[in-house]
Amino acid sequence: MKMLKKIIKSIKKFFRITARIIDKIIVTPITKFGLFISDKFDKGAGKFEKWISKRNTMIFLSLLLALLLFFYVDNQASTIIDSAAEVLENQAVEATYNKEAYIVEGLPETADVTLIGRTVDLYLAKQLSTGKVTVDLANLKAGTHRVELNYQNAINSVSYKLNPSSITVNVYEKVSATKSITVDVINKDKLNSRLAVQSVTLDKEEVIIKGTDDPKSIHNIENVATVKALVDVGSLSDPTAGVNILDNVKLLAYDKYGNVVDVEIVPEKVTATINIESYSVDAKIKIIPTGEVAFGKAISSITTSVNTVKIYGDEEAIKTYTDSYIPIEVDITGLSDSKTYTVVVPKHDGIREVSEKTITVKISVASVESIEVNDIKIDAINLGPNLKAGAIGENSSKTTVIVKGTKEVLDTIDATAIKATVDLSGLGEGEHTVNVVVTGDEVKASYTPKTTSIKVRITKN
Repeated sequence: MKMLKKIIKSIKKFFRITARIIDKIIVTPITKFGLFISDKFDKGAGKFEKWISKRNTMIFLSLLLALLLFFYVDNQASTIIDSAAEVLENQAVEATYNKEAYIVEGLPETADVTLIGRTVDLYLAKQLSTGKVTVDLANLKAGTHRVELNYQNAINSVSYKLNPSSITVNVYEKVSATKSITVDVINKDKLNSRLAVQSVTLDKEEVIIKGTDDPKSIHNIENVATVKALVDVGSLSDPTAGVNILDNVKLLAYDKYGNVVDVEIVPEKVTATINIESYSVDAKIKIIPTGEVAFGKAISSITTSVNTVKIYGDEEAIKTYTDSYIPIEVDITGLSDSKTYTVVVPKHDGIREVSEKTITVKISVASVESIEVNDIKIDAINLGPNLKAGAIGENSSKTTVIVKGTKEVLDTIDATAIKATVDLSGLGEGEHTVNVVVTGDEVKASYTPKTTSIKVRITKN
């Protein structure tokens, strides 16, 4: 604005100087010439001559002419200065065509409109404008066309320019096909960990997809491999065990690579009925000591704050714990005296929640003793199909096991619960040396085979 005021002030100064020059060069000579003519042709105009020859009269005439010139130029300058332009960005583009019969590609969602005119006209144009850019495709048939965009201008004195002003569109005839709906349950982790989705049913089994049959079109329905209902269980307001209804489930079409295909789906949304269950069982826990206690010591007792925990999860997974137990390992390396541990109850596959996050385990130790258990049969495990194995050498099919523990523990040892095995996984025909591994049900005892390895011969069955 300061710059404009300086320009206007300079223009006014210029015309004042110009008026003086006009007075000196034009007005005064014309006046003298008039007097000369009047003197020659009209002796009766003495009064007029007397009046016009006065100095004050000439000053007023010069001033009047200068003012007229000034106001004319000032008006022109104001008109130039008042002219402006304004850009209306991202105006919605509305296309007119038969949407039931055709699909159009290449239409921009928005266009920029530049309005040009006087400031006051621009203000009115913005207030009265519909803000819509339109394109008329009603008379176009299938094919490629170059079309012009139009803007609904409310003020005739304002001109406009569009960006883009014209576009190239591809018009395709619309075709349709029927597709089955598959269900994709998402956001399961947002459910309460004690809940699980048992089943989902939709109020529609099939939908109609609409698009083109042109391989070059992004709306080609031939690219659709599946239509999925994205059942978002995380959007349930208050999910509970039982029947839950979810409205307005979105449908999406995917190609064989998992990419979304832009086609019309009728209907666009469906209603899902979600059956939610809360599966739980009471599972036993079993403490598994790992490592070795201090020399000369053995575990005398293991007590826990709880003997069972309630577990929640997938029905098939947690049912296996009705006849089994949850193993919890406790590192007892170097233990020489009684100690209480705080351990985390693990969530194995299929378990989402446990009633007790942690438990306490007290392990006591006492002096170690040992016994020998004879004639424990050595069994082969993980032998490949169509193969058989046999021990090589005398007394290679049995072993003696040294069991260590406190006297109270050893008194309860059941020889039938001691297992000796050799693992033959990955071994083929021929002779092999394999290690003997011994285990027992009593976790407070340790088991060591006197025969640490044997030779076996594997042959075809």
